Amino acid sequence: MSVGPLAVEILVAGLVSAFFLHQYGNWRKQHLLTTIAAFISWYFSFLIIVILPLDVSSTCYRQCLSDAMHKSSSIASSITPSPNSTASPVSIPDPNLLTTSLANVSNLYTVTEKSMSDHDIAAFKCQPPWTYVPDYILPTLWRVIYWTSQAMTWLILPVMQSYATAGEFTVAGKIKSSLIANAIYYGTYLLIFGVCLIYVAIRPDLHFNFSQLKVLAITASNTWGLFLLVLLLGYGLVDLPRSLWDASRRGVVLQKTYFKAAKLSTEKSEAEENLEDILDDVKKAADTIKYNHPLRKCVDTILQKCPESVQNSVQRNMDDYEDYNNPTETPTEKSLIRLHKSVIKRSQHYRRTQCQWSTLLEEAFQLEDIALNEVSSQRQFVRSVGKYEGCLNQLYNSAVEWYWWCWIRPWLLRVGAVLMAIFSIMLVWSECLFFVQQPTLSLFALFVERAADNYNYFYIEFSSWLTITYLAVSAYYVVFKIRVFNYYYLASSHQTDENSLLFAGMMLCRLTPPLCLNFLGLVHLDSHVTKQYNLQQTSYTQIMGHMDVISFIANGFNIYFPILVLLLCVCTYFRLGSRLLHCLGFQQFIGDDELTQELSDEGRELVKRERRKRQRAEDSEVRKKNWTDRFGESTSYGSQHDNKSGGSGRKRASALYAAKVKQSDNRDSDRIELLQQGEAIDYSPDTADPFGDDSPEKPSNEPWRSSGGAQYHSSVNASNFPSSAHPLRSSVPPPKSIFDDV
Repeated sequence: MSVGPLAVEILVAGLVSAFFLHQYGNWRKQHLLTTIAAFISWYFSFLIIVILPLDVSSTCYRQCLSDAMHKSSSIASSITPSPNSTASPVSIPDPNLLTTSLANVSNLYTVTEKSMSDHDIAAFKCQPPWTYVPDYILPTLWRVIYWTSQAMTWLILPVMQSYATAGEFTVAGKIKSSLIANAIYYGTYLLIFGVCLIYVAIRPDLHFNFSQLKVLAITASNTWGLFLLVLLLGYGLVDLPRSLWDASRRGVVLQKTYFKAAKLSTEKSEAEENLEDILDDVKKAADTIKYNHPLRKCVDTILQKCPESVQNSVQRNMDDYEDYNNPTETPTEKSLIRLHKSVIKRSQHYRRTQCQWSTLLEEAFQLEDIALNEVSSQRQFVRSVGKYEGCLNQLYNSAVEWYWWCWIRPWLLRVGAVLMAIFSIMLVWSECLFFVQQPTLSLFALFVERAADNYNYFYIEFSSWLTITYLAVSAYYVVFKIRVFNYYYLASSHQTDENSLLFAGMMLCRLTPPLCLNFLGLVHLDSHVTKQYNLQQTSYTQIMGHMDVISFIANGFNIYFPILVLLLCVCTYFRLGSRLLHCLGFQQFIGDDELTQELSDEGRELVKRERRKRQRAEDSEVRKKNWTDRFGESTSYGSQHDNKSGGSGRKRASALYAAKVKQSDNRDSDRIELLQQGEAIDYSPDTADPFGDDSPEKPSNEPWRSSGGAQYHSSVNASNFPSSAHPLRSSVPPPKSIFDDV
């Protein structure tokens, strides 16, 4: 017995939870209680997934011991002579050995070795798994994890979720507001619980007690969770492998990225406008409510949630003068509460869209660079913007980068997509037929049974871990991807608000218990599903109990409702949900739709414009550096004189140059904006847009170009490099200052 593997699994689950929470949340800016609550909910959900395979192997070991005891009892009874027996003395074994304890398997094996078959002999060779822990540890651990997660998902997290977005200025007011806002969540749970309670009350054959009340509460929670789980699996089992396959197709991914850029640009503009509108209201409230007003503290609290520019622009109104000729309406406390809530929501939405826009642009630039480097004969990856600055800078050179992005990564994604597709088909088949006991049609039950027959506990744990992990990934994938308008949205790069983090933790706590029960049914370890009551129960099932109190749920809903996952998978495969939302006016990526193509073209132009901005910034830095180098070389005497006199000459020259560069950049920006109103001027007759084709799979033939002094990788030979390298540089740069008179 060793608790080492269990301790390692607990540590791994904690590290995984901390990683995801760090990736999506921002513990430096969030409230400490929010971070702790989100971590506990995520951690316990992942911990159940990690520890359950260990419980399965321990159950198989206990089943082996039970079968061995049963067989040894039958063998002992078969070789013990009855009073009326006339058997010969030779066939009677030593009577002293017949009184030996059945737990001493080795002694009994030596006595009955000649009268047992090979299968019977193997039954007595039950060795505990290498991850086996004492029997009292897992039940205690399951009690703590399950009931803590249930308290979190139904009581604590909903209140904290509404508390985080409440606009009240006092703790009592926020708690009251959160309780009112969560009445609908408590109402749905109490509705299911009340129906089950009425059903038990009208049944004369059922005697209601505390244990049945506990099972009834678990039944209501798991019924709600199973309904949600089937919906998520119907989408995730299809979309997860398909998303990997699409990621290996550079043209499809680039088209989707352009589509997302167009949608996100609109959302970013709306977020900016909404924030400006609400900040105007904040300024009006700050100007109206004076320093000695009782509600001034509320206004100061709202100002703390605003950007620093707004805080600096709003001056504290220290004037007691009241203009009675033009009276202004003083905001009430309720209006300030609504204003405070709107500021919290819109500020977070603005910051999130800004961060998402920067991340999406980096992804678009990377995909365009991959498209242009795929046809390179030099097999050297050339970046158009920036360079790799990771920890593997010495090993990750341009050649390695080319092989990774253009050859290795696409094939890995394709292999992963095929494997996931096969696994999804196996899961759908098993979900539809796991309740059939003879013959065993559930594929995962066959795997566990064959491993249990050979007492291969490592294979039992590995197959169980692989199955439940893929189930969890398929369901959690939708939780992390789904978006409910601006109310719930998990954004990476630390841009998820407190409300969404707590909502995600609540969803994970509600999904995990029914997911585990569904997994135990798939591998035929739930005796009340397979109707084999002589099976050993897992420690998790012993804590959860069975749904026998309500026969309709135990024998109907929990068994036959998962079959619905097949219908949902078919709908997801043909994108019926996306097409329906598209018809209702929600912009969805549909490959054969005209509106989708228009948005993709719009996104392509937006990416081009952002690339030009970055290129101008880089060119400006290069010109500044070159001018500084020439100035230092041509004024060596002046530099020495400046050093003797304190360097005042160099400072004045640097200041003069900085002002000149800033003025030049402003003129360039004005000229560019003016020229965008007209037609684009092309200085090269053979210039083509590599991403302007209808099919993004066909990069155009256009030589790599540079302008404004920007330098590219010196190892790239212009004569051998593909003609399509960068869409934003003309082969013959125009003369400088050509638009000075515009």
